Amino acid sequence: MKFDAQDCLLVEKNKLTPTIYDFRLRNAELAGITRPGQFAHLLVPGKTLRRPISICDVQGDIIRLVFEIRGEGTKILAETEVGQTINMICPLGNGFDIPKDKKIVFVGGGIGVPPMLYSAKNAGEGSVVINGFRDKSAVILTEDFRNTGCRLIETTDNGSYGIHGFVTAPLEEVIDDCDMVCACGPTPMLRNIAKAAAEHGKECFVSLEQRMACGIGACLGCAVGINRADGSFTYKHVCKDGPVFNAKEVAW
Repeated sequence: MKFDAQDCLLVEKNKLTPTIYDFRLRNAELAGITRPGQFAHLLVPGKTLRRPISICDVQGDIIRLVFEIRGEGTKILAETEVGQTINMICPLGNGFDIPKDKKIVFVGGGIGVPPMLYSAKNAGEGSVVINGFRDKSAVILTEDFRNTGCRLIETTDNGSYGIHGFVTAPLEEVIDDCDMVCACGPTPMLRNIAKAAAEHGKECFVSLEQRMACGIGACLGCAVGINRADGSFTYKHVCKDGPVFNAKEVAW
């Protein structure tokens, strides 16, 4: 794969919550080759290491990134104004394979919700989206997911919006009617989703969150344990081999 850093023009910026930003960046070349589940590696002014941001959506020549301020780097990125450019290496990683002839349940948790939007847009009829949030104040992208044509179920941990509880409860109710599960979110959530999928005999693919430096498999910093089919153990790297993995492979 060729890794080219390109400047992308920020054409729209929205603040979805006090800490979550919605950026739309124009680059026709990069948008045209981006697949669901991939990510971008963004240059942060004044910082040596880039920041990985999952791709939320692609609309024509626009790449949409929805990210949360989690440290100084993302805080600096959030200060970018419309009309400025952001240098990106994109698209990176292996994303979700979304077959049109299968009913898929997409599950997102917290800031793992945005990467599921482009995946859901590419799904066939009868697919379901289950998004989980901490509370009502953290709910994002509801209308965007409704517009995908998928059935949308939303949950909150404290019951202040949608279904009270975790995403695994509604997943249990719909999983037998689907062909496969795709998920992104915190590791404990992904572990429970993988367990439910295995118990119901469903294919499951998960997008893992991991700290990374280079983003292209050179530094080997984002290693994750993998169980081989022959029973042996190895490591793969989230940036190069993932971020999407077959849940059966992951050493939870």
